[in-house]
Amino acid sequence: MSNCAIVGINWGDEGKGRMVDLLTERFDYVVRYQGGGNAGHTVVNQFGKFALHLLPSGIFRPDVVNVLGSGVALDLESLWTEIETLRAAGISITPENLKISERASLLLPWHRDLDALEEARLKDKKYGSTKQGIAPFYSDKYQKKTLLAGELNYPEHLFEHAKDLLEWKNLTLTGVYGAEPYSLETLLRWLETFGNRMKPFLCDTGAELEKAQAEGKRILFEAQLGALRDLDCGIYPYTTSSNAVAAYAPVGSGAPWLKVDEVIGVVKAYSTCVGEGPFTCELFGAEADALREAGAEYGAKTGRPRRVGPIDLVATRYGVRMQGATSLALTKLDVLSYLDKIPVCTRYELNGEETDRFPFPAALPDAKPVLEYMDGWRCDISKARTWEELPAPARAYVQRIEDAVGCRIAYISVGAERDACIRR
Repeated sequence: MSNCAIVGINWGDEGKGRMVDLLTERFDYVVRYQGGGNAGHTVVNQFGKFALHLLPSGIFRPDVVNVLGSGVALDLESLWTEIETLRAAGISITPENLKISERASLLLPWHRDLDALEEARLKDKKYGSTKQGIAPFYSDKYQKKTLLAGELNYPEHLFEHAKDLLEWKNLTLTGVYGAEPYSLETLLRWLETFGNRMKPFLCDTGAELEKAQAEGKRILFEAQLGALRDLDCGIYPYTTSSNAVAAYAPVGSGAPWLKVDEVIGVVKAYSTCVGEGPFTCELFGAEADALREAGAEYGAKTGRPRRVGPIDLVATRYGVRMQGATSLALTKLDVLSYLDKIPVCTRYELNGEETDRFPFPAALPDAKPVLEYMDGWRCDISKARTWEELPAPARAYVQRIEDAVGCRIAYISVGAERDACIRR
């Protein structure tokens, strides 16, 4: 049996969802192991175009079992809305093909409120949160101040636990932010409304994955965001609040004994970034507008314009190392077809010297990109399905990236559709 993790190499938004949707043809399970509804995985297939936020991207494959592990920020309301949206498009979602860890903590309505309140307090020093409650949720989780999904099956225990948490949380809402407190009635109504709908999906995902391993099933771990947004490895504090690296996948799945045998790192053919924080290779003005429009670079969750720039080989090399990538998938190569010359950020200039090492976060705002330019190909490559069908300048561009980051590019995406991919 071989287990695989599909992870982001840079700031997120690399196209992980389309790669999971493509590669699940050879896997039996797809497991989301961290994060919540704060980012979107865009998938285009025979059912249509979808932006998934919590559901694993294997949900479109009828024979695949999808798992939300214990490391996920479980927003029952958002998840139910997502399920209903996909069901309306003809996708079957049942307790047989979607299993949710009973050990996953619940993201409650007050987490979203606190997220927005804190961003408003920070004003021009905000982190660029999507305001989905992720940071307050993980803060509470590590304070042991959350409800576990499995508690929905123990009503008396749930009532007492929820009452205690409510009393504690209202101290913050009213005392720190001057916001309205929550009532126990409101909280219990929310838990009953969405908890009852989701209870059939709850299970011991550790036991489920243990059984899958014993039966020789293949497991695919799906990450949210990328290495530069990882809480410990990323551009702190402009990170997410969980670990997006492949090393965390077994823990966040609920089955920490599992091994990750293969790590496919997803890299966009240029750089994009949603949110605040240093972004060394960022383009501005007309040049940025042209790239943003060519790539339709708007957040899948928020719709806000993504910051864009040339591919950053310094950041990408760092991300490859942090993820332990064994191969790469290069996405959106077709977007660059409009350019005569393609910029590449090869090094950073920092303190008057050039470096190819990714700096400590506090040094990043002072870093400047060192750019080189490669020949463009100026033709439509979206129909290419083999390496040989790519024009020579496109092959040279791919090879330049591969050589610089020291990891083989095994997949090249030339379009959003499931089959618009070259396998090397």
